[in-house]
Amino acid sequence: MSNPNRFAEYWKANLRLMAGLLAIWFVVSFGAGILFADALNSIQFFGFKLGFFFAQQGAIYVFVLLIFYYAWRMNRIERELDVDEE
Repeated sequence: MSNPNRFAEYWKANLRLMAGLLAIWFVVSFGAGILFADALNSIQFFGFKLGFFFAQQGAIYVFVLLIFYYAWRMNRIERELDVDEE
């Protein structure tokens, strides 16, 4: 990782990925769980109102999925930029 351009490109890709994933998390947790909860409550999901589900469980599930996606995507970015530890 001695090339400064590669290092800057790595962090730019990392920050772009994190911003996108945080935006998704915000929309799911705040949007679906709070802002749009009343509209989503007209839909049933596993016997629960969808707005309630997102507020209580759905946002957590999405967050865990985003963590796994982040780890997978960062491994690919590291390999593409040849900055991986392997």
